[in-house]
Amino acid sequence: MDLSPRTFRITRADLVRYAGASGDFNPIHWSDRFATKVGLPGVIAHGMFTMALVGRAVTDWAGSPDAVLEYSVRFTRPVPVPDDDEGTEIEVSAAVRGEPEDGLTRLDLTATCQGEKVLAQARAVIRTPA
Repeated sequence: MDLSPRTFRITRADLVRYAGASGDFNPIHWSDRFATKVGLPGVIAHGMFTMALVGRAVTDWAGSPDAVLEYSVRFTRPVPVPDDDEGTEIEVSAAVRGEPEDGLTRLDLTATCQGEKVLAQARAVIRTPA
């Protein structure tokens, strides 16, 4: 099974699109002034958007969406998204936890942004790809 790391770029435009799709227009996701006022480093990505990107990596590794049986994370650190054309990147990696059994593979997931882990206790169970 190829568990090569996946990298996802997030820009402010992505946050606008996600806000429209999700209905989450909290100003911490679009206003630097508001975000810093409440103690954040600036605008941050939606937690569920971050989780979705990590889920996309899991789906890639599993081979199809229906092969992902369990998926859970805890949010530990915000993902700051600068107001420029570059945005930021999230790198997602996985390690097999234990030996595959009963046709299932358990994955421990790591997601980092700017060298910092942004999720904890991130895990997935997938059907072991053939």
